[in-house]
Amino acid sequence: MASSTIHTTMTTTPGPFSFQGYASDNLLILGPLDHQTLIIYCVLALIASVFVFLYCSLILLSPPRVHTVLSERHYRSAAHPTTPQPLPVLSDPASVDLSVIIPAFNETARLPTMLQTTVSHLAKTFSNPKLQRTASSASSGCPRRTYEILIVDDGSTDETTKLSIALSSQYYASHGSEIRVITLANNKGKGGAVNHGMMHARGKRLLMVDADGASRFEDLDKLWARLDVVEAEEPIITTKGDAKAIPSSDWYEDGRVGAIAVGSRAHLVKTEAVVKRSLLRNILMYTLHTILLIIGVGHIRDTQCGFKLFSRPSAQLVFPHQHIYHWIFDVELLLLAKYKGVRVVEVDVEWHEVEGSKLNVVWDSAMMFKDLLVIRGNYLLGRWKVGDTVWTRKLKRE
Repeated sequence: MASSTIHTTMTTTPGPFSFQGYASDNLLILGPLDHQTLIIYCVLALIASVFVFLYCSLILLSPPRVHTVLSERHYRSAAHPTTPQPLPVLSDPASVDLSVIIPAFNETARLPTMLQTTVSHLAKTFSNPKLQRTASSASSGCPRRTYEILIVDDGSTDETTKLSIALSSQYYASHGSEIRVITLANNKGKGGAVNHGMMHARGKRLLMVDADGASRFEDLDKLWARLDVVEAEEPIITTKGDAKAIPSSDWYEDGRVGAIAVGSRAHLVKTEAVVKRSLLRNILMYTLHTILLIIGVGHIRDTQCGFKLFSRPSAQLVFPHQHIYHWIFDVELLLLAKYKGVRVVEVDVEWHEVEGSKLNVVWDSAMMFKDLLVIRGNYLLGRWKVGDTVWTRKLKRE
């Protein structure tokens, strides 16, 4: 007897997910979906694919955590030119009034002049921590604060470390200045050198300043005075109501979140110092500020000036969480400060262009734009954490 096949046509009730098909030998064969449903599926698949692609790109573009080697946890100085000494850490109590952190990469040409200006100014209002205050300095009315200078050689290929140690001996003999020289095993970028110096500084306040001497070092007094005013206005957080969900790091101890005074060149925009810069540099400057408005730190007119003064509590809050170590690292520091409730104030400073810049305008600008996207993406998606709240940390300590 010839076999026969029974075909049964099936049709569902019309709807957004309706289908037509038939059953053959107990097998249900679906017909084509309607066009509207197919488009919805395609759009959802496209959105999911784009999100996965962007997320994977974010992971690939995000910098890895930088780890220090044993030699980078030691310094040399005039007192110990050949025998490295262990460095303190930022979580330790402050032991001097000011730490000056100078990142240096192949700076044998510009560092001597900058250091001469720095030491000359510090010698007027500061004293070496190992020296006793004299009666004449006490009666002069000048505040005799203690200081240290940290030169962080960012893996230079010239003799920056050798020159720095020689300058350390010179200024220790002439001014009693304590200059510590730290040599990084590999180049980490300017932000990496600044971060390393900050993480091993002893100051109640910590100043980052470029080795080129573009900023007038005497303007430190203006930043210092402004920070005095801001810190006097800062309330001490003692209750849950005071906290207001201000984030805090594990080193938060005394109920203060500190403050940051940043040098600003915004007042120079219409002056010769900026007008004489190349057209490309000025276009990039305005483009960067537009992007910063989107990132969330557009309220700071000048984020890139390499002259910033941190109170120790504010440094403890932001630098342990830093991820970006190249040119745009300042933006991440200011964004962290905003997230953590650290007050940031701008102070006008004098500035001039100095020859010998290592900035490749086109390439480094592209890298800056990439890093800005990486910063925003990681914090927006929660891949990079900000920290506990003040009150959460207070409860943990209790």
